[in-house]
Amino acid sequence: MPGSHQLAFIDAVHRDHAEVEDRVRCNKAMGLRNLPSKTWNVNVGWVLAANLAADFDAWTRLLGLHDDAELARAEPQTLRYCLWHLPARLVCHARRRILKISATWPWTNAFLVCWQRLCALPAPT
Repeated sequence: MPGSHQLAFIDAVHRDHAEVEDRVRCNKAMGLRNLPSKTWNVNVGWVLAANLAADFDAWTRLLGLHDDAELARAEPQTLRYCLWHLPARLVCHARRRILKISATWPWTNAFLVCWQRLCALPAPT
């Protein structure tokens, strides 16, 4: 391949590989590190669920948290603490569901902005 021995090309290949390794590390943090059973079918379901969680995490970062530097690059455990384990209650009133988020939670605004961005996406066709 022409130009493959130049420093810029080698650096670009290294950066791409580092990004892949980072996603693999995040997928392991999402549950791929430990398979729960000795049976094949249970582990297949576990891997599928862990990969769905990793995809959900990656798309949420890309589409909902792209301008929040702290959360867009956060580790999965940090994102789980800040956004997914939200101190809130889901209440029903007048045939509507309302999410009541604690006013003292420091990441309330980040969650709301992310939620609004994800809800504003067009439906897949």
